[in-house]
Amino acid sequence: MRVVVDGPSNLGLRAPKAGVVPGCYKLAGAVRDRGFLGRIGAEDGGCVTPPRYDVHDWKPGDGVFNAAGMVSYTVQLADRVAGFVEQGKFVVLLGGECSNLLGPALALKRLGRYGVVYLDGHSDFRTVDNSPYVGAAGGEALALITGRGQADLTDLEGLGPYTRDTDAVLLGIRADDEYAGDVEKAGIPVWPASKIADDPTTAAQGTLKHLADLDGFWVHLDADILDAAIMPAVDSPDPGGIDHDQLRALLRPLLASPQCVGVDIGIFDPDLDPDGTYATELTDTLVAALS
Repeated sequence: MRVVVDGPSNLGLRAPKAGVVPGCYKLAGAVRDRGFLGRIGAEDGGCVTPPRYDVHDWKPGDGVFNAAGMVSYTVQLADRVAGFVEQGKFVVLLGGECSNLLGPALALKRLGRYGVVYLDGHSDFRTVDNSPYVGAAGGEALALITGRGQADLTDLEGLGPYTRDTDAVLLGIRADDEYAGDVEKAGIPVWPASKIADDPTTAAQGTLKHLADLDGFWVHLDADILDAAIMPAVDSPDPGGIDHDQLRALLRPLLASPQCVGVDIGIFDPDLDPDGTYATELTDTLVAALS
């Protein structure tokens, strides 16, 4: 049985401009409005409401902004996700942004040894060791779940790292990703978007083989894995991504695996999609991938 949970957090994204909050918290509503629950035969798992987005007094060097709110939200989200996974339900978490992954990662660490398949146009591996400062957790999410970052986020309940380096796979980054070398040094397999575009099925099969000996895995999907010409309604659209057909071919075997316990979808921003075209295309792709 599938269950859809809303996780409308924008806590880990930079503000588009002063005084404006990122609109990705509206993702769940935009997808639901297109009949998503009925189309995938899912039950409604409710909404985990995040704390208020507030970056007004943050400055570079202060660490991750909204961290305190993110900590409390991550625990609440982990409680919700873990409960459904323990019931044997497949969780679809509608975000939100990439730091939403902290919730499922913590939930699954409570339950055993689980992997993460990180589908994203960016590596999200920024740390104080490879950047002048950190700030937006959405650009640090893969680093955070693998234990790189401030302890209030990386070691909740004394369970960090939530995902071992060997149990993560990164798919979809662009050729010029500045932290790709650090990811590879950590031993995390990487399939760039150009390689996925050539053969998405092989990328999925390689990922499944890499994670075969674990208790299971979670899939994280950032909509900016899609090419900017196809999906411009994200905070950091980039050329060189994949298209919807390739994304469906990549997702289908991953989500169909009996080892897969859930997926989160993030970064799509309805504020950047005034006529709803991109919301419709994204929802259609998600439905097809889950069918």
